[in-house]
Amino acid sequence: MKILIAEDELSLQNSIKTYLEKDCNVCETASDFQETDYKISIYDYDIILLDLNLINGNGLDILKKLKKEKKNTAVIIISANNSLENKLDGLDLGADDYLTKPFHLAELNSRIKAVLRRGKFGGDDSSIVFNNISVNTRSKTAVVDGHKLDLTRKEYDLLLFFITNEGRLISKEMIVEHLWGDHSDMLDNFDFIYVHINNLRRKLGSGAKFVQTAYGTGYIFKAED
Repeated sequence: MKILIAEDELSLQNSIKTYLEKDCNVCETASDFQETDYKISIYDYDIILLDLNLINGNGLDILKKLKKEKKNTAVIIISANNSLENKLDGLDLGADDYLTKPFHLAELNSRIKAVLRRGKFGGDDSSIVFNNISVNTRSKTAVVDGHKLDLTRKEYDLLLFFITNEGRLISKEMIVEHLWGDHSDMLDNFDFIYVHINNLRRKLGSGAKFVQTAYGTGYIFKAED
């Protein structure tokens, strides 16, 4: 998953980033309001961990902007303010969870997974099924026609990205940013994506037909027309 950590306390920001990256997430950071506002304007994230008291601004204004633009991004507020009023403000504006500082990183990780299950994973405890493809988000494995696939980590992430964005046109730039992070948009070209796509299609076997090329623009994961 691609996660933005909007937190101005750098030691906490680094601790969260290090912990979540061990769980194979792609983590980006923002250290103040302007940087957070800029990043959500040009990049997509699965989850944003949003501090309310950002330097030079209020995290709730970031949340309002996400909801106004109807971004498909989950938000977990992380705040030192444990007042009921603040929690209700955040949740009523559309935050998916509210975690009061200090917190255990393991609890934060569990809450991230719970938010993903309720949102992108369709409420299922561990499996996402699309026709004859089944992805287990706990074991990070995939099965096609009952046979377990021998996927690399990037191939698994790519398949999960496709399935959770079923029917959406996905450009090569979006794939690179999601799997390798925001700064990858500075690369000269994205030709290496073809290798990952071709390898995934080969391993999917009969499921490869769902990874459809939108010529000149990118890919769409969907059932055959």
